[in-house]
Amino acid sequence: MNQLFAAIGVGVCLSLLFLLLFLTYLRKLRRRLSEAKELTAIYERERDLAQQELVQRLERERRLEQEKLQFDLQLSDFEKYASLAQLALGAAHEINNPLLGIMSHLELELRSAEGEQKEEIEQCLEGVRRISSAIRGLMDYARPDPLTLSRVKLHSLTEHTLAFLAHQPLFSRLELRNCIPTDLPEIVADHNQVSQILTNLLLNAAQATPPGGSITVTAETARSGTAVELRVRDTGTGVPADILPHVFEPFFTTKRGTGTGLGLSITRNYVLRHGGDIQMQSVPGAGTTVRVTLPLRHALQPTPELEEVVA
Repeated sequence: MNQLFAAIGVGVCLSLLFLLLFLTYLRKLRRRLSEAKELTAIYERERDLAQQELVQRLERERRLEQEKLQFDLQLSDFEKYASLAQLALGAAHEINNPLLGIMSHLELELRSAEGEQKEEIEQCLEGVRRISSAIRGLMDYARPDPLTLSRVKLHSLTEHTLAFLAHQPLFSRLELRNCIPTDLPEIVADHNQVSQILTNLLLNAAQATPPGGSITVTAETARSGTAVELRVRDTGTGVPADILPHVFEPFFTTKRGTGTGLGLSITRNYVLRHGGDIQMQSVPGAGTTVRVTLPLRHALQPTPELEEVVA
């Protein structure tokens, strides 16, 4: 009997020993599992960080590539415009002087002409005037006058421009609206060039707007607070999507026989000289909006201490 109890005691001791060893192993296993989970979490965080860094690097490279492409396109435009400017100046000087002689001779002939001959001379004079207008446009585009900066009130400038154009036949059947706030901040700009910008945009809008339509001029301070946004909106025929990217290119026109294709190019040139931007949005059949952004202060005149205020 004693031997039986001894055997049972030994068995129990061995069982407890095995249980203790098993629990010790289980604790070690759990600790290793916990360490493995922590390592896995660390690896996953490092992997996520590496992926984020890779995505950011790819995004930076994509932006740099886009900026490079835009820079190359701008450089190509500048080279094209510079070559065109030199060509325009040379052609203008070569053509202008003999053209004046031709015009003077035709005007003398017109005084004594009658009937069919008078009509032919008038047609010739009209053609010469168109050539002269194209040459002036070339010279304005290629070598614009230096900027003469002054304070410009866009509301008053627009009011005067609309009052002048309202008497022209092209605008006689259109509704012209000046919706620029009277308290809009003045801009420091070249008054004549800003006036030409507005006039060109209004003429372009009127040519695309049928009788009974309207042209609205609005403006507001840009979100940045350092510029104003001038908008000319018409209810005309609109511009097709395939033509819209080319509207500011020199000599591009859809008005065959009546336009030189330089009006919007000169307008864009004037806007860029002021450090601004010009964009056109259009829906065929629903009208066109041209947005011009002009800085409140020109880079050449950072302070507003100007005596002249253009009303």
